Amino acid sequence: MKHSILIVEDEEKIARLLEIELQFEGYQVCKEKDGIDGLETYCKGNWDLVLLDIMIPGLNGIELLRRIRKHDANVPVILLTAKSSIADKVEGLDLGANDYVTKPFVIEELLARVRAALRVGATKDMAPQVVDQWLSAGDLRLHEGTREVLRGEHNIELTPREFDLLVHLLRHQRQVLSREQLLENVWGIDYMGDTNVVDVYIRYVRNKIDPTRQLPEMIHTVRGIGYVLKESL
Repeated sequence: MKHSILIVEDEEKIARLLEIELQFEGYQVCKEKDGIDGLETYCKGNWDLVLLDIMIPGLNGIELLRRIRKHDANVPVILLTAKSSIADKVEGLDLGANDYVTKPFVIEELLARVRAALRVGATKDMAPQVVDQWLSAGDLRLHEGTREVLRGEHNIELTPREFDLLVHLLRHQRQVLSREQLLENVWGIDYMGDTNVVDVYIRYVRNKIDPTRQLPEMIHTVRGIGYVLKESL
């Protein structure tokens, strides 16, 4: 069965190139030029992956990504962006994008990222749903089924990526995990982005589970190696 891919890209030459290359690889492809039409087409279809330009008219790519994630937390989304700073990339990932490709891109790399994102998406679809399982360390608790996160009695709101990162740390308590291990298990084995995105997300999670910096530290840095979650050193 062919995978279906939605392209939302206002630059006609890029959109046409993507359409031709993806169709040649055997994918079913639909393309839209602006965010409003892209959202309408997305809602009408059953897409396996979305290629989404950030700078599009009507409804920008970031807002379209937000709306897609409200509808479906799992469909892979790859951002196409002319922005290259770490902050811009992290913003897109933090909003739920699976990956990003910076323009100008090499088509072979983009196709590899599409294949990787589709494999990760298929793995999530096949994974059994967790109905009633709590993970905990000290007063930090996380429910995998309801996606609740509590520190004491305080409810903590995490993005999907932050949640997945904390789950992995809790599942491997007292085990020192390298950045490469975290990238492989949280972002996916085929993730080809910057390893320092791990440091950014560790900081995000730390700030959310202890915003006042007055609680016992849970996530510790092991210099030169990575991170470990445990109640105390």
